[in-house]
Amino acid sequence: MSIATTSSATESPELGERDALATSSAAGTVDLAESLDYCTRLTKQAARNFYYGLKLLPEPKRSAMFALYAYMRLADDIADAEDGRSPEQRERDLEDWRAQTRAALAGEPVSNHPMWPAFADLSRRYKLTPDLFDDVIAGQEQDLRPEVFEHFEQLEQYCYRVAGVVGLASIRIWGYEGGEETERLAIDRGVAFQLTNILRDLREDAAGGRIYLPREDLRIVGVTEEDLLSGRGGERFLDLMGREIDRARSYYHRSAALESRVHHDSRPTLIAMTEIYRGLLDKIAADPMRVLRERVSLSLLSKLRIGWRATRSVRKREPAAVT
Repeated sequence: MSIATTSSATESPELGERDALATSSAAGTVDLAESLDYCTRLTKQAARNFYYGLKLLPEPKRSAMFALYAYMRLADDIADAEDGRSPEQRERDLEDWRAQTRAALAGEPVSNHPMWPAFADLSRRYKLTPDLFDDVIAGQEQDLRPEVFEHFEQLEQYCYRVAGVVGLASIRIWGYEGGEETERLAIDRGVAFQLTNILRDLREDAAGGRIYLPREDLRIVGVTEEDLLSGRGGERFLDLMGREIDRARSYYHRSAALESRVHHDSRPTLIAMTEIYRGLLDKIAADPMRVLRERVSLSLLSKLRIGWRATRSVRKREPAAVT
């Protein structure tokens, strides 16, 4: 479950729809324009939280982010799609994905899937390095056979692989100043988003046998795995959620300087995406047991308002000299 995908089918097209998108473009050699169109359509269908923020970007950054999202979405499908494949088959599929990724990054021929030309153009244009995608695939490998996270440090590493890396790739597309310090901020913002996802999807993940919260945290407040699997609330559950909400908020706080470090034309997107995710966290904090009853979300109107406010807030400021 990565930041670019989440675990809910309500935010992604069915596998058949994605296959249809791919088939419509993959009948012959796929050119860059067709590939960019495929990535745009996939993002629009699957990325309900990201799409409205990414739309605020100018070209070619917008199309690059659509291609990045499509890559993450398709990689996540290999590990998470419930289509009857065995874990062993998924491992083989993920290894094949790794080989194709490395070939695309090296400018070598890959499969005729319509995503690859846009991905190759993205990585070449913005100098994205293989180590980023090695980490992404390592995160997907963890989801093939879900691990038990005893301590937060293990969960944090997982969040880095499936979300922090997305932050690093994104700021390379957007443009930024501040070197390694800004890269650390981008990682922390990605971790904040992923922790928000984990809390929002707690019920759905538990129903699928996945509990991402550290077992150490559960023991401290006296919540059992069975409590989460059965959707049992109560004071102990509220204590647990309070701890996890505070931790997620701390990652938003520690990455607060990120907006001022990215290129002026990309700030509305970052602000909008952050406000959407913080809005989700605030809704969870207002009623933590709601995550046991339903999937917490923001309305389309709320997302559009956030995008409008983000654009207006940036237009009032002077552009920063970031390349």
